[in-house]
Amino acid sequence: MTRGQIVIVLKGRDKGKLMVVLSSEGEFAQLADGRLRTLDRSKKKKHKHIQITHTVINMIPPCGRDLQDADIRKALTAFTEKEVAHCQRTMS
Repeated sequence: MTRGQIVIVLKGRDKGKLMVVLSSEGEFAQLADGRLRTLDRSKKKKHKHIQITHTVINMIPPCGRDLQDADIRKALTAFTEKEVAHCQRTMS
């Protein structure tokens, strides 16, 4: 599991939500979604309670500024739209 990887939460209150890995240490990962789970209030989850996707986002925003919640929201929205488009193409 790497920093910036998009995951799906499998257990708990956030079940079914997409989140981004901020850090991973031992059997836990710090996750954020930019809305409820912001960078300041990230969620600590066990690795066995999340499903890894093969998509990794760039955690270094342009212009040398710090990462913001809006950057995470945009990346997750783009990932969702890409997946929906992919599913529609395969079902046609």
